[in-house]
Amino acid sequence: MESNWGRVDEIINRRISSLFLSISLTVTLLLPMQTTAAPMSDEELKVLEKSLSIVEIDREIVRIEKQQKETEQSIQQLELQLADKNEQIRGSRDQAGKRIAAYYMGERETLLSALLSADSLKDFFTMLDYYQLIVERDRYIMDAYKKEYAGLAKTKRKLDQLSTDLDQMKTALLQQRDRVALLQESLDGSLSASSDPEKMKAMIQELTTYWENVGLYEIRRHFRALATAMSDFPDFLKDHKDSLSSGKNGYTLTVKEADLNDFLRSKNDLLKNMSFVFEDGRIIAQGRREGLDLVVEGHYTVENEPQNCIIFHVDRLLFNGLELPDTTRAELEEDFDLGFYPKKIVPFVEATEADIREGTLIVKLKIIL
Repeated sequence: MESNWGRVDEIINRRISSLFLSISLTVTLLLPMQTTAAPMSDEELKVLEKSLSIVEIDREIVRIEKQQKETEQSIQQLELQLADKNEQIRGSRDQAGKRIAAYYMGERETLLSALLSADSLKDFFTMLDYYQLIVERDRYIMDAYKKEYAGLAKTKRKLDQLSTDLDQMKTALLQQRDRVALLQESLDGSLSASSDPEKMKAMIQELTTYWENVGLYEIRRHFRALATAMSDFPDFLKDHKDSLSSGKNGYTLTVKEADLNDFLRSKNDLLKNMSFVFEDGRIIAQGRREGLDLVVEGHYTVENEPQNCIIFHVDRLLFNGLELPDTTRAELEEDFDLGFYPKKIVPFVEATEADIREGTLIVKLKIIL
């Protein structure tokens, strides 16, 4: 038994050593500050960028295919539910129809007339109880029918929406596959024209290994740290009370570049190696750590659905000097919320404008009564 565990440990250690060797080689190839090798040419960088885009769009295709499969399963389940609800509602509809017909044909009026023509008080209350039971039963049947019909309509709407989503997924899948095919064709052409195609293939392989095992994980880790820090943005005002000023039409929140850097770095050690720069209309975040060079460029917009908030949009994302495709940016935006919510700062306000100027972010807030 011990010898078996020893062999397992040996295999794991060999694989770990191989991975770190690949990572070390990749870092040597990719780090812009490296000194042991000549800097890569623009053409080589473009080739690596294409290869990285192919990897990422392929990952998006896998994600869409998985989502498509889950949606198809949900549609099948909803179709079964819809069939069951149709069966359930058929009986309720027949009963409700009989009740409505009884009213139109005067049967309920006959009962009411009999009630009013009772000869004694005892007979009156007996018939009243009987009449109330009939009315309650009618109401119960009608309410059950309306409830089941509403459930049927809700299931049908959900099914229609999922079918629409599925059609959009299929379209997106075809588009992404076309993108990969074009990129692969372009990459193959670049490799054929390269003076050393074998070297480029080796670099592509090493880049892919590094990206899949380290790069993507580290980028997501940085975005997660940023999202967690931004969720604590109301704490910013505790140390910068003068950043919020009042005026005739509401409030103005002024966030200085240096203050935001200090705030974010205080929230997570991972962010201590990052710097945030406010330029006209955009924010640039840049960080370098253990072989990872990350640059994020984006802007803010004010959104009112599903609630008033200031959302950060990733316009450009660079990993070790290589630009990542829009699919990666969209995924990070969806998975990590880098925006902030004015009502968490002041409960009775809403944001109307977010303006990024040189060194400053200015947010206009209006009072909501």
